[in-house]
Amino acid sequence: MAKQPHLLVEEGDVHETAIIPGDPGRVDRIADLCDDGELVAENREYKVVNASYEGVDLTICSTGIGCPSAAIAVEELSRVGVETFVRCGTCGALQADMEVGDMVVATGAAKEEGTSKRYESAVYPAVPDYEVLSALVDGAEANDEEVHVGPIVSDDAFYNESDDFVDDWEAANLLAIEMEAATVFSLARRKGLSAGAICTVDGNLVAGTQKGADSDDELPEKAKDNVERAIRITLDAVVGL
Repeated sequence: MAKQPHLLVEEGDVHETAIIPGDPGRVDRIADLCDDGELVAENREYKVVNASYEGVDLTICSTGIGCPSAAIAVEELSRVGVETFVRCGTCGALQADMEVGDMVVATGAAKEEGTSKRYESAVYPAVPDYEVLSALVDGAEANDEEVHVGPIVSDDAFYNESDDFVDDWEAANLLAIEMEAATVFSLARRKGLSAGAICTVDGNLVAGTQKGADSDDELPEKAKDNVERAIRITLDAVVGL
């Protein structure tokens, strides 16, 4: 199979399981906790590294921001051998009792984005694979972490999440908002593959805070620390699959 045009990978370059953070910098943070990290390819927002964790081979690939670039990653990785996708990211809480650093494992994602709708009807569910979801919950328990388990929403418009939208999502008991899971779930299901997602809370939209609201950087220090907690849960989940 020809080299993929965006990720610059081909068959044999990657492993069957991929951890897919959005941030290319997070690829390095994940690889630092693994063994035998090896850069495979780097282009645009995509950074691909192979590594192993507790004897399990895995690929780590950033997806960039949003569902369009995440779809490219899933499409191209699936064409060269990836069968399981585990998103490890950040999210904004949509319930008042959730705090920065809380962990969220998604049971589904509302399609407030346009990419999945180019593949299928909006009424088709964007849901994770049960085994991946369960492995993430087990990974949290193995790390003595409490975790919120429930539906989230994937949205395209980071700067247009108005009070009306937030009020509606809160009333629907959606736990959190992020920007990739709905398309990752939908594409994996359509392809007969597996996917799941865990995100750590970096702000609370009900409380009126977003990432960076109280920090000069993208994430406050507490959220940066909690990203590593989410990574450790994800790695333990991959071992359990």
